[in-house]
Amino acid sequence: MINATLYDVEGKPLGEVKLSDDLFGINPNENVICDYVKAYLGNQRQGTVCKKTRSTMRGGGAKPWRQKGTGRARAGTINSPIWVGGGRTFGPFPRDYTVKLPKKVKRLALKSAFSFKARENKILLIQKVDLDHPKTQRVAQILKNLNVSNSRCLLLDETQDDKLYKSCRNIRNLTYKKARAVNPYDLLTTDYLLMTEKGLEALEEVFAS
Repeated sequence: MINATLYDVEGKPLGEVKLSDDLFGINPNENVICDYVKAYLGNQRQGTVCKKTRSTMRGGGAKPWRQKGTGRARAGTINSPIWVGGGRTFGPFPRDYTVKLPKKVKRLALKSAFSFKARENKILLIQKVDLDHPKTQRVAQILKNLNVSNSRCLLLDETQDDKLYKSCRNIRNLTYKKARAVNPYDLLTTDYLLMTEKGLEALEEVFAS
């Protein structure tokens, strides 16, 4: 049985909350996580790079000088790759780096990432943060109360609250997301996973079988 401690906004523990074994208690599959990360990073690449070869450059149709009698090396075009300003021999061309993974593989990678966090005791539950207006200082104080202000944190909530989002976006080490939009890469690049009670319910409703 896997539990996580529930805290209030002042950093005081309120008790233990049981986490879903199907989502937080599986045996992590490191190979699947590696495949997901490579696919995720590859899909971020645009691949919109292009260099011209001697055949795609403009000009160079006339022979620079006659073949013999000048004392210089033979040359057929100014677009030759060995000339300054000539075409590239093996230049980069537009490429699609997209990698598609099966849905089951993505789901297993997510569960494995959650289970890693649970094993390391890096999951903290907090009560809902109620803000009358955006206040970065208030959220920063909550992180300080939880002793995670100097760590990279991911905060998951049921829905994206605009006031809370605006309060979080100026905090360097904090990322705020909807629970349904989380992915394994987010979990692997943070030190602590923070979730509201409603965020945990939404997470288990969507991803736990």
